[in-house]
Amino acid sequence: MFHGSMVALVTPMTAGSDVDMEALERLIEFHVENGTDALVPAGTTGESATLMTPEHINYLRAVVKLVRGRLPVIAGTGSNSTAQTLHLTREVAKIGVDACLLVVPYYNKPPQEGLYQHFHTIANAVDIPLVLYNVPSRTACDLLPETVERLARVVNIVGIKEATGDIGRVRELRTRCGEEFELYSGDDATAMEFVLAGGDGVVSVTANVAPRLMHEMIAAARAGERERAEELDAKLRPLHRALFTETNPIPAKWALAEMGLIGSGIRLPLVPLSGSHQPAVRAALTAAGCV
Repeated sequence: MFHGSMVALVTPMTAGSDVDMEALERLIEFHVENGTDALVPAGTTGESATLMTPEHINYLRAVVKLVRGRLPVIAGTGSNSTAQTLHLTREVAKIGVDACLLVVPYYNKPPQEGLYQHFHTIANAVDIPLVLYNVPSRTACDLLPETVERLARVVNIVGIKEATGDIGRVRELRTRCGEEFELYSGDDATAMEFVLAGGDGVVSVTANVAPRLMHEMIAAARAGERERAEELDAKLRPLHRALFTETNPIPAKWALAEMGLIGSGIRLPLVPLSGSHQPAVRAALTAAGCV
């Protein structure tokens, strides 16, 4: 259904931290022109936890309108509340997105049965395709492969963004969930190996600033062309490191501002990239040919 290099899109903001629709249009055109395979707006990288519900829906509506069907849109609608996630997913499903991305509930630390019931409840209430999102470093809760296997039997749960960085998970999930269930890396540093091990693509932070390189690297990995994939990933590795020198999306937003694509706006409690990290991010952008 979806594959390749899918960008975990930042939410461009003005200096006053309002969503910047002019910059959003520039970003979308940048990705269309540079081979990005799908947009994933309003996820973790999109500062979804700070978007108010009406704002969240209006932002995604704007994305769909600006994309004009040229790329799939997988909208982030997850939260740590089942009721809130269900409400947001129902509303967003009406505006023309292609799928919704549901993060593991954060802070609550539910047991595996709670995670199963959370996702199963939402899937049973909507018709839109759903992609699970496992990121234990953010949520303090790990969606285990045996629970994913149970959820994969639900007809409209079509895949998972797996951000543990554990390549062994790819093989286990593929064995448990079958070839039709889609597996996406959520960890840029290990995305190449993830895809070579049988994954279908990546939901990438690095693709915000280097979409063409990420698209080409993932395409090579999907084709089993290890040597070519390694050659391209070598150019991307400085970015994979530099874009996580501070909490995502702080470095990515600073980098995009350096590239002239967005302004410097970011929403509290996040703050702009500290001066001590700026040279490393600038050097990585230069090494990848982004500036």
